[in-house]
Amino acid sequence: MADGLQKSAGAKLKKAIEVLTTNKIIGTMMGALVTMIIQSSSATTVMVVGFVNAGIMSLIQATGVIMGANIGTTVTAQMVALDLSKIAPAVVGISVAIWIFSKDKRTKNMAEIFIGFGVLFLGMEFMKESLKPLREMEAFHDMVISFDPNSMKAYIAAIFIGFAFTALVQSSSATTGILIAMAFEGLISLEIALPIIFGTNIGTCVTALLSSIGASRTAKRAAAIHMLFNIIGTLIFVVFFRNVAIYIAKTISPDNVARQLANAHTLFNISNTLILLPFADYLVKLATKIIPIHEDEKDEYVTYLDVRMLGTPSIALGQVNKEIVGMAEMALENYDLSIHAVSEKNQKYIDKVFKMEEVINVKQRSIEEYLVKLTNQSLSSLQHEKVNLMIGIISDIERIGDHAENIAELADYRIENNLPFSEQAVEEIMMMHQKVMKSCRQAVEALETSNVELARKIISREIRIDAIEKDLRASHIERLNKKQCSTGSGIIFLDAISNMERIADHAEKIAYFVIDTTK
Repeated sequence: MADGLQKSAGAKLKKAIEVLTTNKIIGTMMGALVTMIIQSSSATTVMVVGFVNAGIMSLIQATGVIMGANIGTTVTAQMVALDLSKIAPAVVGISVAIWIFSKDKRTKNMAEIFIGFGVLFLGMEFMKESLKPLREMEAFHDMVISFDPNSMKAYIAAIFIGFAFTALVQSSSATTGILIAMAFEGLISLEIALPIIFGTNIGTCVTALLSSIGASRTAKRAAAIHMLFNIIGTLIFVVFFRNVAIYIAKTISPDNVARQLANAHTLFNISNTLILLPFADYLVKLATKIIPIHEDEKDEYVTYLDVRMLGTPSIALGQVNKEIVGMAEMALENYDLSIHAVSEKNQKYIDKVFKMEEVINVKQRSIEEYLVKLTNQSLSSLQHEKVNLMIGIISDIERIGDHAENIAELADYRIENNLPFSEQAVEEIMMMHQKVMKSCRQAVEALETSNVELARKIISREIRIDAIEKDLRASHIERLNKKQCSTGSGIIFLDAISNMERIADHAEKIAYFVIDTTK
């Protein structure tokens, strides 16, 4: 079920997490939403550890998403507490038929979601049936009776059972599902199951801790925050709120222990988030104390930016310019790789473009943050104007990277669908690429050397590149109309030259930036 959901929306969710976590509250909501959809708090947290490791997300942003993931995972418990076993076989049968006979990728993904949904409830039914003999087992009956919910020793033992089992199976949802199946059969009470649920929340942190092995120290801190949040939340809940949670859960569903358990699980995670979210900054500080900052720890994505230079704005601006040039060179390399990926159907180039695009985005954020800090210094009006222009130019460079990524996606689509390109199409793409590449290289050189004459050459060439794009588009549409080219290949060609023309536009904007800053 999770696989189908991730195929349908995984890439979009990953991008959404990256973009929509500007503050703790939005991050929490995003974490909850993503986990509800992909049905795994572990997957969300591992994704977050990856973002932190890449420098895309700060620790404070990660904290909100991690807290939200704990809320999102309770949806799984709410689902399995529903008794839908009667309709499950029909759902599976219809969905399997759709999956087998449909050729549409989206339809197949949706069918896979419903196959998983049906199998989830079939599995619950099988589990309930297999647990029925436990009713007659005297040893099990005696063990349940011997548990004293008022004994702290017994409570801690139950928490440890939940932790150990979840750490072993790497899924809190699996542990919760088993508990709910036992509750359906009347084998376990809410008072016994609740501390095990607390343990599952701590046990699920093991996945993130394992994923942080070999990652940066900041990523390790993100995993530590996940563990701290669940341990502290469990302690607070056990000491102050467990009886309240039991009372509320029983009031909502007085005759259904499975629903009581699912509701108590949801209540536990929502309450923990509400209590600890205001203290997210302190969780970050505590994680930093546990995994302290080393002297040699630095931002590996930027080379020239140093906060100590902020006090001397003229030097700081020079350093920023060097960093922008480095970012532009990366974007230019990505563009060159993307074109060769399309013309040569080279998967290695595609993968490299996607990986480097992430670094370009991180560089953009790092430079922007540095420039914002610089605006708080005592700057002249000219320096203020230059900072504003620089913020604009790094956006243009980042857009070149985005267009390179678009072209790489076209190459990926060409490989996936085995679409042919005629020799004429490849020659035309490479001809336009050489013109655009020349403008881009000159833009980087003009940026590095403040060469106004070179910048003017780029601006005059842009008119010719626009004309080339229009001519190539017209001639290719004519080939399409004459059926000399397949529709799929034609779309890739047209999209590729469109992206190249836009890259040339951004090279022209860099040229104007050089002229403006030199003035």
